[in-house]
Amino acid sequence: QVQVVESGGGLVQAGGSLRLSCAASGRTSGTYAMTWFRQAPGKERDFVAAINRSGGGTSYADSVKGRFAISRDSFENTVYLQMNNLKPEDTALYYCAVRIEPSWGYQEPHEYNYWGQGTQVTVYS
Repeated sequence: QVQVVESGGGLVQAGGSLRLSCAASGRTSGTYAMTWFRQAPGKERDFVAAINRSGGGTSYADSVKGRFAISRDSFENTVYLQMNNLKPEDTALYYCAVRIEPSWGYQEPHEYNYWGQGTQVTVYS
């Protein structure tokens, strides 16, 4: 079993920044591919950003490219999502997901094995 815990959400004015954190623990040693999703009320859960096990590979949804950056501590299962120039449409519950298989970058929620409870991000204009 893997435990996933997100933190760092909050209320921010449009144009501001937030940094989300996600820590995964348990199961075996080694690192996991980890991904951020978000879900706004009444909408589906959408892919935001992914990072591979080493941290050397990243991918982003078009809607956040150039504004968000995903990173991880070397050889650790802690990832971050730096969110800059936030917009009201970024308002959502942000989830961290863990994939224990080696491949990474999947954008469909069903490809992930473990999820956190989510952290709320609210952007007001």
